[in-house]
Amino acid sequence: MSALASRLVQAIMVALLIGAATFAMMRSLPGDAAWRIAAGRYGYDNVDAAAADAVRAELGLGGPALPALLQWLGDLARLDFGTSLVTGRPVAAEIAHQLGASASLALVAVLLSLLIGPPLGILAGLRPGGPLDRGLLVASTGLKAVPQFLMALVLIVALAVQLRWLPAAGHGTARHFILPGLTLALGLAAVNARIARDAMARIAAMPFWRFAQWKGLSERQTLIRHGLRNVSVPLITYLGLQFVTLVEGVIIVESIFGWPGIGHALVHAIFSRDVPMVQGTALVLGLGFVVVNAAIDLAVRHLDPRVAA
Repeated sequence: MSALASRLVQAIMVALLIGAATFAMMRSLPGDAAWRIAAGRYGYDNVDAAAADAVRAELGLGGPALPALLQWLGDLARLDFGTSLVTGRPVAAEIAHQLGASASLALVAVLLSLLIGPPLGILAGLRPGGPLDRGLLVASTGLKAVPQFLMALVLIVALAVQLRWLPAAGHGTARHFILPGLTLALGLAAVNARIARDAMARIAAMPFWRFAQWKGLSERQTLIRHGLRNVSVPLITYLGLQFVTLVEGVIIVESIFGWPGIGHALVHAIFSRDVPMVQGTALVLGLGFVVVNAAIDLAVRHLDPRVAA
């Protein structure tokens, strides 16, 4: 119960901080917010001063900031995220539609990273200093150093433009998941591989590992019975930190591949000065970080009861 109460307090603090920070940043952006909102509604070619003035009068823009922030916090206490200034739809409905696309893409990326990184890391950790270990160090360092937007462009040019194996952008079929999912997964896999390698090398050097082999267990049996569970603890723990990297990558990758997710929507909401949409999207992402960390804590306690002791 104490852990649950702690997470609840953390969620409330995240909501307050994100709401205030996003509101202040959106208010501090240069330019005419009414003009941007009108452009988001009617298109840049159809906006004039009259349309901007009409939007300003309709939304009451330019008024004092504190009452507007307090009103948003009061609505949030009633689980009301407000209404989009551009589309006129409830922010909760907009986010619910976009969150599913982002969550599915993030899940594909995490699964791909776990399929690529940890198996290579475990094999390298069983033979520290070997050819695979040295090659993995070079590959993981290189992949981690490449910015995700550049990785996306390289994959598009190689697999979509040159080889024509995959669609360069879009959404709707399983093939559309591959390029954006791989773009996100390669950076995550590079880190997962090093974590699995270091954990495996440390475990393989412990006395219980040698004792298991002395009893007659093969290396495969020793790995399955004693290695995988111990390697999974640092991997799962790091998934919480990877969530931040994943959110940052989703915003970039969704914009490049035209993926209709929450990151793509956040970029458009910022350009359109859609403050309720920006606040709601940032709040969902922040609360998602709290939920993911809580789930990871529970998983680690299940795998390693010593953590809860």
